[in-house]
Amino acid sequence: MGGDPVRCLITGATGFVGGHLADALTSAGHSVVGLARAGGPRDATFAFPLYSFDLCETAATERALREVRPEWLFHLAGFAHPGQSFRDPDAAWAGNLTATRSLYDAVHRSGLRPRILYVSSGLVYGDAGPGEHIVAEDAPLRPASPYAASKAAADLLSYQQTHSPGLDIVRVRPFNQIGPGQLPDYAVANFARQIAAAELSKGPPVVATGDLNGRRDFTDVRDMVRAYVLLLEAGETGEVYNAGSGRTYLMRDLVQQMVALARVPVTVDEKLDPTRAGDTAIARGDTRKLRAVTRWQPGHSLEQTLTDVLDDWRGRL
Repeated sequence: MGGDPVRCLITGATGFVGGHLADALTSAGHSVVGLARAGGPRDATFAFPLYSFDLCETAATERALREVRPEWLFHLAGFAHPGQSFRDPDAAWAGNLTATRSLYDAVHRSGLRPRILYVSSGLVYGDAGPGEHIVAEDAPLRPASPYAASKAAADLLSYQQTHSPGLDIVRVRPFNQIGPGQLPDYAVANFARQIAAAELSKGPPVVATGDLNGRRDFTDVRDMVRAYVLLLEAGETGEVYNAGSGRTYLMRDLVQQMVALARVPVTVDEKLDPTRAGDTAIARGDTRKLRAVTRWQPGHSLEQTLTDVLDDWRGRL
């Protein structure tokens, strides 16, 4: 992540991934401006300039683009909760597809031509089909939730926009990202919060979980944002790249690994949630294309990441 300093704009800059990406970019000497919906919970924690409005406001987005004149644009903003998308599908479609279309319209109207990274999701693949053990970028898209379907639609829109009006967009489909700073809406952060609370006698010595039969491909967010930067340096316009560790972990084993890191005895209480029946059970991506183009490799072991997530929650509580 070397080279001359670059002007960068991050949509969704106040989110979990956005904060880590901003840190990586500023550490590499690049300038960063953020864009986030007004009233975000972490706005005050960022030292870079921040525009606050909804991306669906195309005119406001165009004004910000003309002022910042970014050379790199990382599009992270969107509806981020697969489980909640079943309860509020309209919000998922607006946040992921409508907002992305509005952003691209603003870029086209501005006359600027930044390199854009559209951050899709590995969930667009859905469950592996018969005989499929790992999904490459040309695998069929079988989204199993409103979240995944809206991300898949915005992913295809991003490809179309490279043809007409000819925007410079690279797509990435990341699998599960974990690390310090993640909200407890997500499984690993939620498990860590419960363990940290038990250690401090602020909660029962129990980790309540949902179905632990699924397998997930986990990557430390600090490694994932390095891949994002490398893709804007070396990725090909219109192409899509899977990003992940390339291996899966049974959720039950992962919870037990976290329990083993606890400082007090903790048990696991697994309960199935019928509202999550459409969740993808297996998600593993073939990442050879990303690695061939960028030479990227994860730098954090799963044990180190889980330790850092637990320590983060110990500090928060």
